[in-house]
Amino acid sequence: MGDQKAQLTIGGANKDYPVLSGSVGPDVIDIRKLYAETGAFTYDPGFTSTASCESALTYIDGDAGILLHRGYPIDQLAEKSSFMEVAYLLINGELPTGDELDKFSNTITRHTMLHEQLATFYRGFRRDAHPMAIMCGVVGALSAFYHDSTDIADPLQRMIAIHRLIAKMPTIAAMAYKYSVGQPFVYPNNDLSYTANFLRMTFSVPAEEYVVDPIIVDAMDKIFILHADHEQNASTSTVRLAGSSGANPFACIAAGIACLWGPAHGGANEAALNMLREIGTVEKIPEYIARAKNKDDPFRLMGFGHRVYKNFDPRAKVMQKTAADVLNKLGVTDPIFDVARELEQIALKDDYFIEKKLYPNVDFYSGVILSAIGFPTSMFTVLFALARTVGWVAQWNEMISDPAQKIGRPRQLYVGPTQRDYLPVGDR
Repeated sequence: MGDQKAQLTIGGANKDYPVLSGSVGPDVIDIRKLYAETGAFTYDPGFTSTASCESALTYIDGDAGILLHRGYPIDQLAEKSSFMEVAYLLINGELPTGDELDKFSNTITRHTMLHEQLATFYRGFRRDAHPMAIMCGVVGALSAFYHDSTDIADPLQRMIAIHRLIAKMPTIAAMAYKYSVGQPFVYPNNDLSYTANFLRMTFSVPAEEYVVDPIIVDAMDKIFILHADHEQNASTSTVRLAGSSGANPFACIAAGIACLWGPAHGGANEAALNMLREIGTVEKIPEYIARAKNKDDPFRLMGFGHRVYKNFDPRAKVMQKTAADVLNKLGVTDPIFDVARELEQIALKDDYFIEKKLYPNVDFYSGVILSAIGFPTSMFTVLFALARTVGWVAQWNEMISDPAQKIGRPRQLYVGPTQRDYLPVGDR
């Protein structure tokens, strides 16, 4: 902490508040004593100018298009690392040695099975239940089966819960998909990698041998890495808020899944794919671009621009190449992929998009890739939740380990009626 102060004048009195500096990024004004000293508090809808915690996990500079995990650029991690290595990094703070990575991967592999009784939970849902509804219910139910990892005051139990959540999420997600299409559940195969195992559980059927394509595995692994953590977004903040009450880790992650389900958060890649389907053919692209430029037209191009990134989304650069690899490998002929390619090229060259910095973001490319692989749009947010679980548990554990953390309690600007007396029903 430096000597710099921020001065606030309220009610004719001046109050000084410390200015704190992180290792990188903007300074923050420490207003923890504001209410006690002045009787006032700040108004910040959406908390877009409020730091709710200290964190050493992820740093974003939206203006410069930078995303770092524990200091490592996301593009380096996506190109050179693996999802298991990134998971270890986020949880433990450093990249693992070879032995540490082998031990960690083996630990995750040994936790991939679900308690057999959980299969009955799936059968309690309607056959047409949304996979995210199933995810919320099943993950929340884990605390009823794994009592030995719900004591959040015990670091060992916290780590067991973290390993279980990371390991079981692919199994839960694959079973949600299988249930939705009426196919039998497929048990994990511990000989496969984390991502290959998930693909096998999702797409294999007993009547046929399923061969995992390394290009598809690599693409999915990159998608998982790019979605692993993203600072204090809505779902991560939800996990932290739930965790601040002392709730068990499984309940906290279920809360994060519920928040992620919102179309403004986890459903963006599905919205982008639906937009491509609405456009339909390459010939219609000029019409829809004209509509997007028309302020009076409700149509919006989804998958372009980002609330945080005011420059090119660093994750999109990786997805751009991955999308090309997957589409070339699979040789898909669906017109929406032709629309995606052409729309991408136009957006990167059109002055309107360049001036407004409406570059294709990670959701634009990931939706195209997932659809090409064979995932229905109802599974897109499930895959997001699978990957983001790593960030959620790392953020949750960091919060629990912080002695300065208090139960979350945002304030409000009350605009309702002032105090009034009750009237009997006959006098109203």
